[in-house]
Amino acid sequence: MRSSGASSAAHQPEPVERVSVLLPLPLSGAYDYGVPDGAEVAPGDFVIAPLGRRSVLGVVWDKPLGEEGAEPVPKERLREIEERLPAPPMPETLRRFIEWVASYTVAPWGAVLRMAISAPAALLPPKPVLAARAADAPLEEFGLKLTPARARIVRLLADGMPRVLSEIADETGVGVGVVRQMLSAGALEQVEIPPPPPFAAPDPRRPGNDLSAAQEDAARQLRETIGAGYSVTLLDGVTGSGKTEVYFEAIASALAAGRQVLVLLPEIALSAQWLQRFERRFGARPAAWHSDLTQAERRTTWRAVAEGTARLVVGARSALFLPLPELGLIIVDEEHEGAYKQEDGVHYHARDMAVVRAHLAGIPILLVSATPSLETLVNVEAGRYRALHLPDRHGGASLPRVDAIDLRREKPSPRSWLAPRLKEALVETLGAGEQALLYLNRRGYAPLTLCKACGHRLNCPNCTAWLVEHRLAGRLQCHHCGHSVALPRQCPACGTEASLAAYGPGVERVAEEVAALFPDARIELLASDTLAGPAALGALVERMEKREIDVLIGTQIVAKGHHFPDLTLVGVIDADLGLAGGDLRAAERTFQLLSQVAGRAGRAERPGRVLLQTYDPAHPVIAALVKGDRDRFIAEELEARQRAWMPPFARLAAIIVQARDPETADGLARALGRTRPKGEGIEVLGPAPAPFAVLRGWHRRRLLMRTRRDIAPQPLIRRWLAEVEVPSAARLAVDIDPYSFL
Repeated sequence: MRSSGASSAAHQPEPVERVSVLLPLPLSGAYDYGVPDGAEVAPGDFVIAPLGRRSVLGVVWDKPLGEEGAEPVPKERLREIEERLPAPPMPETLRRFIEWVASYTVAPWGAVLRMAISAPAALLPPKPVLAARAADAPLEEFGLKLTPARARIVRLLADGMPRVLSEIADETGVGVGVVRQMLSAGALEQVEIPPPPPFAAPDPRRPGNDLSAAQEDAARQLRETIGAGYSVTLLDGVTGSGKTEVYFEAIASALAAGRQVLVLLPEIALSAQWLQRFERRFGARPAAWHSDLTQAERRTTWRAVAEGTARLVVGARSALFLPLPELGLIIVDEEHEGAYKQEDGVHYHARDMAVVRAHLAGIPILLVSATPSLETLVNVEAGRYRALHLPDRHGGASLPRVDAIDLRREKPSPRSWLAPRLKEALVETLGAGEQALLYLNRRGYAPLTLCKACGHRLNCPNCTAWLVEHRLAGRLQCHHCGHSVALPRQCPACGTEASLAAYGPGVERVAEEVAALFPDARIELLASDTLAGPAALGALVERMEKREIDVLIGTQIVAKGHHFPDLTLVGVIDADLGLAGGDLRAAERTFQLLSQVAGRAGRAERPGRVLLQTYDPAHPVIAALVKGDRDRFIAEELEARQRAWMPPFARLAAIIVQARDPETADGLARALGRTRPKGEGIEVLGPAPAPFAVLRGWHRRRLLMRTRRDIAPQPLIRRWLAEVEVPSAARLAVDIDPYSFL
């Protein structure tokens, strides 16, 4: 297996006899193929090529990908490409991006390519639309009388322009049956026309909202980046400061310059309000790309992106691999979000890879956040990124007051999860006709179900995890593998009837308590498992905006991006959740999440209030939130990371061993431990069982490599893994810059 580029003479190009084709399979390089006589292929073309006894999709590549110095396959042994597909070629910058991602993540080239060919059906052109136009003869020649309905159709089609049948019926006010009758008689001719563009073009000339002086200054600086080459800008603004309206101005400039724009959101389900705001600003909805699209929608969207008719794409992290041929601007909204990290398959961080794609394309990228990641702030400090600040809320709104409720002193009553002060605040808020948000980042009714007779805990049979009770559904569910069973009537260990008890609160349990306290309040739950998709979230947001909800209770999905003008109270049920467990990013992540959820309060003229229930009000995260001192928290967190020699002051890479059999996993992990890289500035920790030692039935072991910032771990890992034989019953995953340590 090797790759070779097409040779050419100095002036006269020679016919290409062989090409390298990269296949979307977990392969480390490309295959050589012959080119049939008379066929023309070029780098980036999508082709069908034989592989064994099957035919597979691939992309013609233009540079070697594979073993250095490998002998070319003799011409007589080359198998020929079967077909070149009628699709726009993959842009060169995307091909370079695929190579870069594969190299950085230590992933097979083909595995990365597969993410860029996520809608293979789109490589075939869409079916033409059947339309009709008037025949060049009077109706009488076809045995039809000139009725008023037929006369209207004749007048409409007199311009010779073909129209689809439904359009003819709508514009003339007749039934489709009349049109079909004229077609059958021959009075109308059936023709094929190309389908209309699936996405209307956004209008960058439409005026936006009035901007404050600070917003206008930031918008001006962002407009100046369009067409000026590669740059990275952090738009750092407090919650409610109007960051979206500011970067809409950069989008308008890019669209006006004839360029495509890519906007990444951490969770596409959060985009309902964003899409509405975009449509109001630009008069058209953007192309959306996320996992909830149907296959037909994916095919249509991918093709429109590749052909350039989709001018703006908003999507989740996978949208980064779309074939945007005229990309001129990338925006990563909520850049600090952990959802940008892909934890399976090819492990990559979409924010970091978006910066790489912008660099390869020579275009600007904008990172947006109210609570930027430490990595981004360090890059700003080092001068690699530029920062624009929006320190105030838009329209004169003030930031909410944040107070901590010390649960050691203000204890909730038995079988209650709300402290007295939070209950009083709810009474005041609802009495004033305002809305409240209660936040708990725990789905379901209770995280633990325990037998009171024997102490048995109901665990997932496939994972090292408890089963979570979902009382509304009457089931126990594992949130890691999806295993689900009906809530049993007796303990599966001792058989005692009615002995199972729920321990700890989930959002369903909080909603139960609030409903008992405020029976007349309109209460709504918002969690990832209560939504049927982006449309369901959009409907809930609309009810919230229309004041049809009094108390919204939810998980972290409520924390991001929503603007509810009448929401004045935010109560955090367990502010300490997420601070324990030894995760190096626990404090940073908790600070970001609680800052975001606190930022939902008081976004209009009414002042906001936030109450954090905690057992440790002196914790640096809680203290920083109460004082509103983000900069001090960041400084202390960076100092702690530096002392511990952790990112962003060191580099991490994880090796995850997985096998169905624990002995196989242990054996491979020990072999890796014996051959670990050594040297100054290099440290390998482990092997050790992962915190989730069993996940989806796979036994998991981890090794963690830590290196100095100036030592790239990828070459070390490639040499390391090459020394160890991986049994067929096991598998290895490499995670460069890991975010999760479970």
